[in-house]
Amino acid sequence: MDRTAQLIARPAEYTAVYDPTTSAGSLHLRAIEVLDGNWTGTSTVPSRGLYPHQWSWDSAFIAIGLRHVSPQRAQTELETLLDAQWGDGRIPHIVFNPSVPLDAYFPSPDFWRSGTAGRAAGAPRTVQTSGIVQPPVHALAAWLVHRADPGLSRARGFLARVYPRLAAWHRYLLHRRDLGGGGLVSVVHPWEQGMDNAPSWDAPLARIAPAPARSFRRADLAHGAPEDRPTDLDYGRYVRLATDYRDGEYTDGQAGFAVEDPAFNALLIASEHALARIAEELGATGTARHARAQRLTAALVDRLWEPAEGLFLCRDLRGGGLIRERGVSGLVPLLLPGLSREIVSALVGTLRGPHFGVGATTRLVPSYDLLGEAFDPHRYWRGPAWFNTSWLVERGLRLHGERAHADALRAAVLDVADTSDFAEYVDPYTGDACGATGFSWTAALTLDLLHDTHDTDNKHQQHQVPYDTRHLPHGTGFDRADSSFKGGDRG
Repeated sequence: MDRTAQLIARPAEYTAVYDPTTSAGSLHLRAIEVLDGNWTGTSTVPSRGLYPHQWSWDSAFIAIGLRHVSPQRAQTELETLLDAQWGDGRIPHIVFNPSVPLDAYFPSPDFWRSGTAGRAAGAPRTVQTSGIVQPPVHALAAWLVHRADPGLSRARGFLARVYPRLAAWHRYLLHRRDLGGGGLVSVVHPWEQGMDNAPSWDAPLARIAPAPARSFRRADLAHGAPEDRPTDLDYGRYVRLATDYRDGEYTDGQAGFAVEDPAFNALLIASEHALARIAEELGATGTARHARAQRLTAALVDRLWEPAEGLFLCRDLRGGGLIRERGVSGLVPLLLPGLSREIVSALVGTLRGPHFGVGATTRLVPSYDLLGEAFDPHRYWRGPAWFNTSWLVERGLRLHGERAHADALRAAVLDVADTSDFAEYVDPYTGDACGATGFSWTAALTLDLLHDTHDTDNKHQQHQVPYDTRHLPHGTGFDRADSSFKGGDRG
């Protein structure tokens, strides 16, 4: 069998990656077991009970972790999601599993009606999806997945197949969602940004008349404490926005809610840099994409940076002006290579200062200002710490040379993931679990941090750091000398 055939025939399991003699209780093996338990055969659900379908940005984070234990399955994760892409380029935030009963999750396929309401926008005919989107982490994930096993990726033609779809996705965002005319992308629903009930949305949502409570049923409350979830009033407004978007056949630019969000745009910029690297790998030039990423970074600073706060803020396009709420979204741009040292220093100061308290009073990065009036350490995105945003901030710290702070945050993420049983989110002070446990992106990003390789710069260089051996089980199949590769509603 030649090398190409061997690579293509390689199974999507973990046999070449970890030793079966690994101790049963190791963090590494337990994270793998979470991902195995949530695997459907073509994709990974965030949580079996609470989130029984495929979610867009979840799958990107999941693929980033899966690349360390099964690069082929990581590729499949992204390919399955991209198979549900709409003709206009959007990647829907949910791809529905037809074997799951309609009443298992709301909003269900019969609410979104992608096959009819989305027809003009090119919704796929073979699968049902939602009509809104989520943050564009996908090109970054695709590039990291390729780097995990370039031979397998090239043999399967992975990048050649996903590149045009990822380019269409970015084109949709840049052309259809620049609702403010300043070069940045807008979200038209809080679910699109991913931080559903963040206080930054309170003012824009207050203008939205909620849907009647009798018009929907909240399946999420069967799986979690109501006091940890968005309120019924918030949920009614989410449903109203989604209903209006659907009834308008998912036409952009008409919504009463339009917000430029720093995290959403930062992830687009990071993925634009990644798309440039993918183009270069395929033999094209990435110069134009790197230049676009630089222009977007300049627009982000121009429109959303607030020096007095030491933070990026959201901009409400319908209400006019910056939203004066400090959220973790404003720290996520730390992962961008084009920021000035002045902005980086200010962001690090804000992260470690009294409003977020990382390294002093909080274990992981809280989702909202500790001193804010709306702070609640247990209510979804109004204070609890989430593993994906802490992972993004850790990556940004390491990129900008803040190694000690990055190492400390990495160690905290691994410890809290371990003690919380891979929770969906946690109390930022204590690390106590909230929401679902056995959560897929928590397990996946734990694996990524355990493997401890960072593709964070813009020059294809690797940044190595020592392994934290407290969390690295024996027999995992990698070592220091060979580490070059690196709940609730949600719509």
